[in-house]
Amino acid sequence: MASSYASFSTVFNGFAAKPPPNSSAILVSSLRYSTGTSKTRNLGNGVSLKSSNNRRFLVKSRNVGVYARAAAEKTVHDFTVKDIDGNDVSLDKFKGKPPLIVNVASRCGLTSSNYSELSHLYEKYKNQGFEILAFPCNQFGGQEPGSNPEIKQFACTRYKAEFPIFDKVDVNGPSTAPIYKFLKSNAGGFLGDIIKWNFEKFLVDKKGKVVERYPPTTSPFQIEVPIQNSLFNLNNWIHGLCRFRFGPWFMS
Repeated sequence: MASSYASFSTVFNGFAAKPPPNSSAILVSSLRYSTGTSKTRNLGNGVSLKSSNNRRFLVKSRNVGVYARAAAEKTVHDFTVKDIDGNDVSLDKFKGKPPLIVNVASRCGLTSSNYSELSHLYEKYKNQGFEILAFPCNQFGGQEPGSNPEIKQFACTRYKAEFPIFDKVDVNGPSTAPIYKFLKSNAGGFLGDIIKWNFEKFLVDKKGKVVERYPPTTSPFQIEVPIQNSLFNLNNWIHGLCRFRFGPWFMS
């Protein structure tokens, strides 16, 4: 499942443990709040905050909860990006199709294996609705320095890439493309939001929700089974087969 982060208000309301007798503070979701005994107001579950800060705290937690819900309701299909030829492409054209989104580069040590395997998987599953959305990026060792026409010629000529290739983007930093801000916020990696290197991969389901995030060293062939599951709902099929074989009492 994709990594997700609960809103702070959810975490706080679910905090049931009372502070130790000698403790003067409670650490909740990496934030420290005073639990002094004077002028306090009880906020439930045994946690007290100074009354002078209550209103500010409640407003902030409520806002965080609203933002988290808004992010959760958004999908990949809500974004419009530019393709390699500079044309606007609304990603809602991929509704009902599970795409694999990849930041690509032409001069990386991972280029040959990834482009070859991506092209193979696309050819194998494109008629079933599988898509690959490739976003060139030059932020890792300057390994995608070419112009858009040069990138297109490289991918389509050397590796026979038929999947959509888009405009060169930033995937980290202040100029991060909106689509990558969304992907990273819905699937935090080992180092949080940072894309580590070329060919990091996000598998998205037919409804535009992030299913899983894979590091650059994960080869496309290693993702074939999850791709099949996204295409054919294999988990539901296997569960149905087991119920048919063993009876309605079967539980997965």
